[in-house]
Amino acid sequence: MAKALITGASSGMGKDMAFILSEMGYDLVLVARDEKRLNFIKKSLKTKVEVISLDLSKRENCFKLYKKVRNIDILINNAGFGEFGEFGEFYYTSLKKELNMIDLNISCLHILTKLYLRDFVRKNKGYILNVASLAGFGSGPLMATYYATKAYVLKLSTAINEELRVRRSKVRVSVFCPGPVNTEFNKRAGLEFKMKALSSREASEIAIRGMFRKKMVIIPSLREKIVAFLCKVSPLRIVLIACYHIQVSKRDYCQKI
Repeated sequence: MAKALITGASSGMGKDMAFILSEMGYDLVLVARDEKRLNFIKKSLKTKVEVISLDLSKRENCFKLYKKVRNIDILINNAGFGEFGEFGEFYYTSLKKELNMIDLNISCLHILTKLYLRDFVRKNKGYILNVASLAGFGSGPLMATYYATKAYVLKLSTAINEELRVRRSKVRVSVFCPGPVNTEFNKRAGLEFKMKALSSREASEIAIRGMFRKKMVIIPSLREKIVAFLCKVSPLRIVLIACYHIQVSKRDYCQKI
């Protein structure tokens, strides 16, 4: 039976991706810090599920996970978080929290991608889905560290995708870059979206479908594809001004609700 490993599986898109893949017949390895939540999810899934409680912001736990779970067919790097405080400027934000974000959003994803990719290349099969964000196409004043981490995920994933294409490997690496999605990410980041957001289930379905269709970059909607394109072709200063404006409007909106 094929098996998928999902990080950040206790809520949001990680949880919904687990349900989708279980419905498709995949056995699962679900990883997050909250073991109680993972076990609750496990009870509702149709296939075999292994629950592993680990804090993946600690690098040693990433290696521990790989040592414990070796034979998988799909790796979904979904674990991550953002930070949007009352004073969002880089000058004010918590260095401790930002380093933790970098460890989870970048180091964890990098380690697991590297280790499992080597196995997949040896077998010449397997899928890796890295969850980034539309934020990865821009620079994010007032959420500088988060935007930077997602840019890293986007650039790393597309570079690996091209390496695999050149060597004619059957291993596929995709990166999911959604705009607003209603998940617990918002609560942890301390923000609310002004514009209409995708449901977590809807976003997860788009991501999984795109992965199996072997898309390199998966962007949910035409609106978001236009935003990504504009970030690529517009002068950097214009992109920065626009992103700053968006972040300020989010902050003002949060203060009103």
